[in-house]
Amino acid sequence: MVARDLRIVLTFSPEDQSWLRQSSVVVPDFFSGHDIAPAAGDALRIGGRQFVVQARVWEHDGLKPVLRLLMGSGHAASDTVFG
Repeated sequence: MVARDLRIVLTFSPEDQSWLRQSSVVVPDFFSGHDIAPAAGDALRIGGRQFVVQARVWEHDGLKPVLRLLMGSGHAASDTVFG
């Protein structure tokens, strides 16, 4: 199965969800058209911050497979905010 046959859902911690809302960050559809599904340990840059795929949860919504990615903050030194 290729990634384009999946619905991939990013799931963030409550704190990160709050940051995304407050910052009005739009999470792009990173995996649209890709043939390879993301793996645990992969890092994504969203709104200038880095997030790491902590775990993958396979589900089925009754129509097709769903890959839920549990995202964790992967703060890099460049993500530090002063002030």
